[in-house]
Amino acid sequence: MNTLDFDKKPEDTRVVVAMSGGVDSSVVAGILKREGYDVLGITLQLYDHGAAVHRAGSCCAGQDIDDARRVCETLGIPHYVLDYEQRFRDTVINPFMESYIAGETPIPCVACNQTVKFADLLVTARELGADALATGHYIRSRSVPLPGNPGHRALFRPIDSERDQSYFLFATTQEQIDYLRFPLGEMSKAETRKLAEEMGLVVAQKADSQDICFVPQGKYADIITKLKPNSALAGEIVHLDGRVLGQHEGILHYTIGQRKGLGVATGEPLYVIYLDARSRRVIVGPKEALETHRVYLRDINWLGDRPLQEEASQGFACFAKVRSTRPPAPATLHADENGVYVDLDLGEAGIASGQACVLYSAPGADARVYGGGFIDRSERQAAAEAALKALLTSPAAA
Repeated sequence: MNTLDFDKKPEDTRVVVAMSGGVDSSVVAGILKREGYDVLGITLQLYDHGAAVHRAGSCCAGQDIDDARRVCETLGIPHYVLDYEQRFRDTVINPFMESYIAGETPIPCVACNQTVKFADLLVTARELGADALATGHYIRSRSVPLPGNPGHRALFRPIDSERDQSYFLFATTQEQIDYLRFPLGEMSKAETRKLAEEMGLVVAQKADSQDICFVPQGKYADIITKLKPNSALAGEIVHLDGRVLGQHEGILHYTIGQRKGLGVATGEPLYVIYLDARSRRVIVGPKEALETHRVYLRDINWLGDRPLQEEASQGFACFAKVRSTRPPAPATLHADENGVYVDLDLGEAGIASGQACVLYSAPGADARVYGGGFIDRSERQAAAEAALKALLTSPAAA
């Protein structure tokens, strides 16, 4: 077996590398070229938003394409650019805007991996005769053969927990996982940059991508208002107890758990508890009303070895992440007549619909990724849940 788990020589193994123009994917291409693989680099042109082209921390725009080209020239490998701007707009940007306007907290990076990167690009890699598609994500995959599927692979958290990208890759299908390779999963970011220096790559000290790639400076409301001018509709700011406290200029300017910048003053600390898109209300309340112990999931991607219903019908002990920056915490996965839901042993504050809940076998660096789903709704502590339901079913919400 070669280092990519194929039973043939590296020079007989073709690998397409998804090259974003950053240091991580560039080093992946360099490692594979150095090991003797037949390497092709492909960069996707996803958008071009003027200032974002040369902004530090941008991704997949003009400057990045040029950087990827120069890296391929240094390594002596072919480089291709595919124009996916319309596809990216249709499958990532537009759904992101619709979800955000509906009061959710969407994760476009997951949608991009699901559609553009690991679906469309994977098809292209196969058409080019590649044995695998390699990326610069910090996650590990390894061979876990199953009866009837000797090529079965599983996902695991990376060595470098600070760079762990498993939260954004939970929706990767089993077919995709079996085809993908992640050479950086066993490395730290510092080691990656060191290799880039040794290889003489122009991107060795390039800044990492930040925020959402198509949202310069992370100002979500600005980009949504620009692309969809009539999306910000005014409404009321309402306390959980029913009091109208003030007015707002659009729920897309607020996020669940937000405290600062609410535009109302009552003498008590208030947080955004719920965004009622139907009646354009921002519902606020005390911090304890954010506490959540159960989340219901939609669009499940299950990566366990046995079927989801079989595993979770009696409760499946695991560890869950509902934010990319938090470590996995103890949880129990259920699948019954009520749907698929996760009980969070320690609770979590400020969970919003549209976020991902990703499941793991353990809390540590070697934990296996069991997949997960998007949060459809959550249940708060009893008093807050009852107050919210009463408010949402009141005549004002009709």
